[in-house]
Amino acid sequence: FLWRTNGLKKICFDGKVIRLAFPQLTEERRKELIKQVGTMAEQAKVSIRSIRRDAIEKYKAQKKKGEITEDDLKDMEKDVQELTEKYVKKIDDIAAKKEKELSEV
Repeated sequence: FLWRTNGLKKICFDGKVIRLAFPQLTEERRKELIKQVGTMAEQAKVSIRSIRRDAIEKYKAQKKKGEITEDDLKDMEKDVQELTEKYVKKIDDIAAKKEKELSEV
């Protein structure tokens, strides 16, 4: 069987396997997808920074209650910052790789 749906893809079903055939991306569509990748990457970085902020606030609350020392607080803040930078870099690397992949014709 062969179906065409909204002109964007063909669906083939031979009883065992479903195949989807997508046409080549246009330059305009590539640019839209690259923009979406950038937006998604920025949203992910904002989420990571929000987690960092929440973690540091919890550590400060522990410090205020006397559960941890000032030195412990500084060490924890440093560790959280390093993790934040590590994962922000990973997001940037993944986004750059995907943008490059989408740019190739």
